[in-house]
Amino acid sequence: MAVVISVLLVEDDPMIGQSLVRALNDAAMVVDWVKDGIKGQQAIESGSYTLVLLDLGLPGKSGLDILQSMRTRGDRTPTFIITAREKIDDLETGLDMGGDDYLIKPFSFNELLARIRRVLRWHGKDTTISNGEIAIELATHKVTYRGTAQLVSVKELALLNALLEYPGMILSRSQLERHLYGLNEEVESNVVEVLIHALRKKFDSEMIRNVRGIGWMVVKHV
Repeated sequence: MAVVISVLLVEDDPMIGQSLVRALNDAAMVVDWVKDGIKGQQAIESGSYTLVLLDLGLPGKSGLDILQSMRTRGDRTPTFIITAREKIDDLETGLDMGGDDYLIKPFSFNELLARIRRVLRWHGKDTTISNGEIAIELATHKVTYRGTAQLVSVKELALLNALLEYPGMILSRSQLERHLYGLNEEVESNVVEVLIHALRKKFDSEMIRNVRGIGWMVVKHV
């Protein structure tokens, strides 16, 4: 079964937030971005995320308060702390509360992604996915189908990852679009058809099957 890496980003700085969303999308992760601590708390309590990327200095409710609330409720979702240098004294408190790792702004996106992958490995979140016929590697963007291996684009990888999450089930256009875009992104028209056409051209027309008027699927293999 596929593992969709969904990230909740709680960050109030618009420039940092936009840059992080782009970097995480480029790594085939689906991102929901909220800009204050109260909305961050609500998103954590109402959603299900693979990882929380949490700033400490937030309006409304601090990142430390959010983290404390999570751990008190028994929520062990992997949580990565990002913070400004002037908040460095709070890091020890955050790690003691159950934060899994941290970076101090400014930081390299490549280092952030490497550290995120390490945290996910600690928590047993696999980034290699297969249904027995199709295999994808989220970290490298490599897809293998019936012995043919190629690198694919970020959106192609995200779409294929969504289909592999439910092998044998038909997913509608809107279901696939939810895996391709975060809450704050505008959905492009016909993007699903374009991505499926590109994947079929790279591999084989049988790779992704269309059920006319309903949606698309990949075959489930034992």
